[in-house]
Amino acid sequence: MTKTKKTQLSNTFIAKIQKNLEEEKKHLEAELDKFTKKNSHIDDDYEATYPEYGDKSDENAQEITQYLTNKPLEMQLEKTLRDVDKALKRIKDGVYGICKYCDQPIEEKRLEARPTSSACVSCKKTLTQEI
Repeated sequence: MTKTKKTQLSNTFIAKIQKNLEEEKKHLEAELDKFTKKNSHIDDDYEATYPEYGDKSDENAQEITQYLTNKPLEMQLEKTLRDVDKALKRIKDGVYGICKYCDQPIEEKRLEARPTSSACVSCKKTLTQEI
Protein backbone atom coordinates (compact mmCIF):
# COMPACT_ATOMS: atom_id res chain seq x y z
CA MET A 1 0.00 0.00 0.00
CA THR A 2 1.40 3.36 -1.03
CA LYS A 3 1.68 6.13 1.51
CA THR A 4 0.17 9.24 0.03
CA LYS A 5 2.28 12.35 0.36
CA LYS A 6 0.85 15.50 1.78
CA THR A 7 0.45 18.46 -0.54
CA GLN A 8 3.36 20.84 -1.03
CA LEU A 9 1.16 23.57 -2.50
CA SER A 10 0.94 26.93 -0.75
CA ASN A 11 -2.06 27.68 1.45
CA THR A 12 -2.81 30.70 -0.76
CA PHE A 13 -2.91 28.56 -3.92
CA ILE A 14 -5.09 25.91 -2.26
CA ALA A 15 -7.47 28.57 -0.87
CA LYS A 16 -7.86 30.07 -4.36
CA ILE A 17 -8.53 26.65 -5.91
CA GLN A 18 -10.94 25.70 -3.12
CA LYS A 19 -12.91 28.93 -3.58
CA ASN A 20 -13.14 28.31 -7.34
CA LEU A 21 -14.21 24.69 -6.81
CA GLU A 22 -16.90 25.70 -4.30
CA GLU A 23 -18.23 28.31 -6.75
CA GLU A 24 -18.21 25.71 -9.54
CA LYS A 25 -20.11 23.28 -7.29
CA LYS A 26 -22.83 25.89 -6.61
CA HIS A 27 -23.06 26.65 -10.33
CA LEU A 28 -23.37 22.96 -11.27
CA GLU A 29 -26.03 22.34 -8.63
CA ALA A 30 -27.97 25.39 -9.84
CA GLU A 31 -27.79 24.14 -13.44
CA LEU A 32 -28.99 20.69 -12.39
CA ASP A 33 -31.84 22.21 -10.37
CA LYS A 34 -33.22 23.78 -13.55
CA PHE A 35 -34.27 20.48 -15.11
CA THR A 36 -33.68 17.68 -12.60
CA LYS A 37 -34.66 16.65 -9.13
CA LYS A 38 -32.19 15.27 -6.63
CA ASN A 39 -32.37 11.53 -5.98
CA SER A 40 -33.07 11.20 -2.25
CA HIS A 41 -31.57 7.69 -2.13
CA ILE A 42 -28.19 8.33 -3.79
CA ASP A 43 -25.80 11.19 -3.03
CA ASP A 44 -24.89 13.41 -5.97
CA ASP A 45 -27.44 11.70 -8.21
CA TYR A 46 -30.06 13.65 -10.10
CA GLU A 47 -32.90 12.60 -12.34
CA ALA A 48 -33.92 14.57 -15.39
CA THR A 49 -37.60 15.39 -15.20
CA TYR A 50 -40.13 15.28 -18.01
CA PRO A 51 -41.28 18.79 -18.85
CA GLU A 52 -45.05 19.31 -18.92
CA TYR A 53 -46.18 20.96 -22.15
CA GLY A 54 -49.66 19.43 -22.39
CA ASP A 55 -51.55 16.31 -23.45
CA LYS A 56 -51.62 16.67 -27.23
CA SER A 57 -49.44 14.30 -29.24
CA ASP A 58 -47.17 17.08 -30.52
CA GLU A 59 -46.75 18.35 -26.95
CA ASN A 60 -45.93 14.82 -25.77
CA ALA A 61 -43.36 14.50 -28.53
CA GLN A 62 -41.87 17.82 -27.48
CA GLU A 63 -41.67 16.59 -23.85
CA ILE A 64 -39.83 13.43 -24.91
CA THR A 65 -37.46 15.39 -27.13
CA GLN A 66 -36.66 17.80 -24.31
CA TYR A 67 -36.09 14.90 -21.86
CA LEU A 68 -33.77 13.15 -24.32
CA THR A 69 -31.86 16.40 -24.77
CA ASN A 70 -31.58 16.93 -21.00
CA LYS A 71 -30.47 13.39 -20.07
CA PRO A 72 -26.91 13.58 -21.53
CA LEU A 73 -26.52 17.07 -20.08
CA GLU A 74 -27.60 15.76 -16.67
CA MET A 75 -25.03 12.96 -16.90
CA GLN A 76 -22.21 15.36 -17.85
CA LEU A 77 -23.09 17.84 -15.10
CA GLU A 78 -23.25 15.00 -12.55
CA LYS A 79 -19.81 13.72 -13.62
CA THR A 80 -18.33 17.20 -13.34
CA LEU A 81 -19.97 17.67 -9.94
CA ARG A 82 -18.48 14.36 -8.72
CA ASP A 83 -15.03 15.48 -9.94
CA VAL A 84 -15.42 18.78 -8.07
CA ASP A 85 -16.51 16.96 -4.90
CA LYS A 86 -13.52 14.60 -5.13
CA ALA A 87 -11.14 17.55 -5.54
CA LEU A 88 -12.67 19.29 -2.51
CA LYS A 89 -12.26 16.07 -0.51
CA ARG A 90 -8.59 15.86 -1.54
CA ILE A 91 -8.14 19.44 -0.31
CA LYS A 92 -9.82 18.54 3.00
CA ASP A 93 -7.64 15.43 3.33
CA GLY A 94 -4.47 17.43 2.64
CA VAL A 95 -3.54 15.44 -0.49
CA TYR A 96 -4.71 17.87 -3.18
CA GLY A 97 -2.11 18.23 -5.92
CA ILE A 98 -0.61 14.77 -5.40
CA CYS A 99 -0.98 12.29 -8.30
CA LYS A 100 -3.13 9.34 -7.26
CA TYR A 101 -1.06 7.01 -9.45
CA CYS A 102 2.60 7.90 -8.85
CA ASP A 103 2.29 9.86 -5.59
CA GLN A 104 4.25 12.77 -7.09
CA PRO A 105 3.20 16.45 -7.09
CA ILE A 106 0.95 17.68 -9.90
CA GLU A 107 2.21 20.92 -11.48
CA GLU A 108 0.40 24.09 -10.42
CA LYS A 109 -0.15 25.03 -14.07
CA ARG A 110 -2.09 21.80 -14.61
CA LEU A 111 -4.17 22.39 -11.48
CA GLU A 112 -4.92 25.96 -12.55
CA ALA A 113 -6.06 24.71 -15.96
CA ARG A 114 -7.96 21.72 -14.56
CA PRO A 115 -8.53 22.07 -10.80
CA THR A 116 -10.27 18.69 -10.57
CA SER A 117 -7.23 16.82 -11.88
CA SER A 118 -6.03 13.95 -9.71
CA ALA A 119 -3.26 12.75 -12.04
CA CYS A 120 -0.02 14.32 -13.20
CA VAL A 121 0.49 14.91 -16.93
CA SER A 122 2.84 11.94 -17.26
CA CYS A 123 0.41 9.45 -15.68
CA LYS A 124 -2.55 10.89 -17.58
CA LYS A 125 -0.71 10.50 -20.87
CA THR A 126 0.16 6.92 -19.99
CA LEU A 127 -3.46 6.19 -19.05
CA THR A 128 -4.81 7.67 -22.26
CA GLN A 129 -1.94 6.20 -24.30
CA GLU A 130 -0.79 9.59 -25.60
CA ILE A 131 2.89 8.71 -25.28
